[in-house]
Amino acid sequence: MTLTATALADSRYHLHPYTQPRQLERDGPLVITRGEGVYVYGEDGKKYLEAMAGLWCASLGFSEKRLVDAATRQMQTLPYYHAFSGKVPGPVAELVETLMRWAPVPMARVLFANSGSESNDTAYKLVHMYNNARGLPRKKKILARIKGYHGVTVAAASMSGLPIMHTQFDLPLPGIVRVGCPHAYQFAKDGESPEAFGARLAAELEQTIQQEGADTVAAFIAEPVQGAGGVIVPPPGYFERVQALLAKYDLLFIADEVVTGFGRLGANFGTQVYGLEPDLISVAKMMTSAYVPMSALYINDKVYQVIADAAASVGTFGHGYTYSGHPVACAVALETLKIYESDRIVEHVQQVAPRLQAGLRKYAGHPIVGEVRGLGLIGAIELAAEPKARKPFDAAEGVGAYLAKAAQNHGLIVRVMAGDIIAFSPPLTITEAEIDELLAKLELAMADTMHWLGHGEGRR
Repeated sequence: MTLTATALADSRYHLHPYTQPRQLERDGPLVITRGEGVYVYGEDGKKYLEAMAGLWCASLGFSEKRLVDAATRQMQTLPYYHAFSGKVPGPVAELVETLMRWAPVPMARVLFANSGSESNDTAYKLVHMYNNARGLPRKKKILARIKGYHGVTVAAASMSGLPIMHTQFDLPLPGIVRVGCPHAYQFAKDGESPEAFGARLAAELEQTIQQEGADTVAAFIAEPVQGAGGVIVPPPGYFERVQALLAKYDLLFIADEVVTGFGRLGANFGTQVYGLEPDLISVAKMMTSAYVPMSALYINDKVYQVIADAAASVGTFGHGYTYSGHPVACAVALETLKIYESDRIVEHVQQVAPRLQAGLRKYAGHPIVGEVRGLGLIGAIELAAEPKARKPFDAAEGVGAYLAKAAQNHGLIVRVMAGDIIAFSPPLTITEAEIDELLAKLELAMADTMHWLGHGEGRR
């Protein structure tokens, strides 16, 4: 395989995130040079329907001129300033006011960062600060779910429940307590109803709190729908039971809405879908449609009042980033939120999402499909060697990776996750015609995979 000059330079000098380095050295990357709507284009001009919106994030597609114009105007006016020592770039004040209006539950303050990882790291630190200030120095443990994904910085990766993020990095940090995951296909008992499964998880959560000692457990972190862990939709009643336990044992609730915030589920936030009442909410990705890196942590009044008093007692709040509230990012975020409202993006998601979900669910009962799940414009197909027995393929076979590569060959970009789970999370602007195109390309990729597997009868 001959690599282009761009691909060759990249493969020689670039350490890619979440990529097998030796394979990249051999095969080189797919070089993407431009985008238009829900499509991106390779160096050779090949067109791909981007069914993951990049990494769950390019909500308005890859060519929204209004965002480009907003960034340009701000670059020409004030390209950078900071929010340290009582100063603030003008767009920050406007954005925090707008975000308060968008907040799914009452919130008191917002702290800006650059990624979901940083926002979740901030949440981790604030949990510690909060209980130190309350005179509860032992109350520091954080309950975090198996298969959760909260970012890659040290604390965020520790709270994440994916082994690849811990192996070789001496993680997780002490004080992270792993709890059950609402992935029914993998963890529910035979014959266990969704409601009973959720109730069992909540009961196990309470047992964990009691075993650890409620006076040592500080918080619970969860995504409304787990993203990188496999697009895991919680069973009915699960969060209601969990929240009752958090109140009972005086635990903070950190809602990680980095993937689900700003319309992905057909509501502004997953918090609204599931009736959550978090104390802290992490948002990022679709806040700027990923055109500029930015994240934010919502902080409720209960937490804010405690940490503000604590900060005053030592002279300052000792946390924040050089680029917290970057004016260009704020300008793009403001324009993004304005577009969500003017173009009625959430209503559009509600209109087109049933078409995607119905198209994916046609694979339920397929010979190599264990489960299809999703909500709004996020979905997943979990492949399995023996679906009824819930037996996965051997990871070494790389069946999910083969399907993703076959999809790419047909002009469709999807994401394969651990456990041969194929994820879909297209731009929120996708049309029904484009969803049909996505599904048609997926059908071709699935047929290729079945052929590669010997039509499900034996192997290559």
